[in-house]
Amino acid sequence: MKILVCISHVPDTTSKINFKDNNTLFDNNGVQYVINPNDEFGLTRAMWFKEKQNATVDVINVGGPETEPTLRKALAIGADSAIRINMAALDGYSVALEISKIAKDGEYDLVIAGRESIDYNGGMVPGMIATLINASFINNCIGLEVEGSSCVGTREMDGGKETLSTTFPLVIGSQKGLVEESDLKIPNMRGIMMARKKPLNVLEPTSCEVKTRSKSFEKPAEKGAVKMIDAEDIDELINLLHNEAKVI
Repeated sequence: MKILVCISHVPDTTSKINFKDNNTLFDNNGVQYVINPNDEFGLTRAMWFKEKQNATVDVINVGGPETEPTLRKALAIGADSAIRINMAALDGYSVALEISKIAKDGEYDLVIAGRESIDYNGGMVPGMIATLINASFINNCIGLEVEGSSCVGTREMDGGKETLSTTFPLVIGSQKGLVEESDLKIPNMRGIMMARKKPLNVLEPTSCEVKTRSKSFEKPAEKGAVKMIDAEDIDELINLLHNEAKVI
């Protein structure tokens, strides 16, 4: 079984987010980057298939040289090799197009991509990849078992879960639940040293076709001052909740 895991290079949730150039570009200054959490759940599941079913696992990222430390961490976790498409990840379609070409040419059985990245939350790439390579697709995947070329996946849905059966090729949108947080792998020293010797192949994009571009970004409005209401003044509390907070 050949598995391709998509790795997004995203800001750590503890980083302070700012924008520049009239709020048209993300400001990287002082920002720590990590593997997208939804991708990390998928990568951990791929490692399980590697250990239990002798699968080969490659990781792929669309981005510049600044994303390579994140790919090296994925290699330290246990991936066999890494691929970096040397272009900025400007929109979901261009990213999916480049990844789909690698997935198709490499004849991968299973493509794992986080259901969404925590920076732009687009949630587009896994479904686009499945369409472009004519593969089955399970989004919001919280369980996956493979026997030969047959797959049984479980996805989260409103009010419950749905279990589906399908065959390779398959694309899944991974998320928390595919593995438990306690099962996430932390690279050890041996893994970090081995990652330095594993191949990280840089490929030029075959197309830079971009369908959408971000025009501007806006941070949430700052929270207003706290209003203190006398504990006995219930009428004033109701008035504020109704007319200002508009929650009742």
